[in-house]
Amino acid sequence: MGLDVNWALRWLTLAAAAMAEHREELIELDRPIGDSDHGENMDRGFKAVMAKIAEAPPETAGAALKLTAMTLMSKVGGAAGPLYGTAFLRAGTALGEAAEIDSDTLAAAFRAARDGIVARGKADSGDKTMVDAWTPAVDAAASAAGDSDVLKVLLAAAEAAEAGAVATDPMLARKGRASYLGERSIGHRDPGAVSTALILRAAAGAAE
Repeated sequence: MGLDVNWALRWLTLAAAAMAEHREELIELDRPIGDSDHGENMDRGFKAVMAKIAEAPPETAGAALKLTAMTLMSKVGGAAGPLYGTAFLRAGTALGEAAEIDSDTLAAAFRAARDGIVARGKADSGDKTMVDAWTPAVDAAASAAGDSDVLKVLLAAAEAAEAGAVATDPMLARKGRASYLGERSIGHRDPGAVSTALILRAAAGAAE
């Protein structure tokens, strides 16, 4: 089984629903170590994505992700807009015009997304950012790829991202606004890692 544009549209629909459902949770996570606006920004951004898709439905998964990228860059404030925008743009470029996506292509798209975030945000694993969810997700996807089962790749990525988000709790923030808090950032979960896990869980849910 491969993935197509319908999967991408379901993914974005489920991601938008997840941002709406977890809006307050993301705001509360962001309150002690950020600007308290991550949940609001992500919810607004994905609502705008759904509006754009309704206006002009994309014909390929790659086009859907590129549309998402442009919308998030223009509608989401703070660091999240440029970072997620870059991630979706790189992933969409990696998918290209393919009508169907196999497990290797999917894993490569996730890697391209993560590499885009690292290039844009200059963060690495252990810095207490969304990279701490993306990198284990990319590694898990790569390990699961090569099999024809794309769902296995998606589930592996989602589970690894969720574990990665939890693993940010004891980390000392070294990037972004949270880094200004020094040791007071320890004990708080990174909201960007949590929203990453929600987005990747939505990707898996869309294929189930």
